[in-house]
Amino acid sequence: MSEVLDYKSRLSDPASRKFETFSYLPPLTKEQIRQQVEYLVKKGWNPAIEHTEPENAFGHYWYMWKLPMFGETEVDNVLAEAEACHNANPDNHVRLVGYDNYKQSQGTALVIFRGKTI
Repeated sequence: MSEVLDYKSRLSDPASRKFETFSYLPPLTKEQIRQQVEYLVKKGWNPAIEHTEPENAFGHYWYMWKLPMFGETEVDNVLAEAEACHNANPDNHVRLVGYDNYKQSQGTALVIFRGKTI
């Protein structure tokens, strides 16, 4: 059995904080983000973009960037909105959310741009 590692994520160290499952991996490349959007769209989930200041990422609601993209099937449109949100809020974390209509919940959520940490 392999050894379990401590990721040393601490509230006192903003640079160490982890968000959702993918944050424990190296940063996703643009192609890997594209693959995640493709998966989300193929599942029929509604994409949405959210953002927040790094210091508010825990214990606060994230701001919604526009409305969820109900029925959006074009991966490039979702990526363009994520990029627009990042460009408008370059110091914020930006995450992609996939809302599952059937289960009435989030099917996925992952941070695709990390803001500046203190």
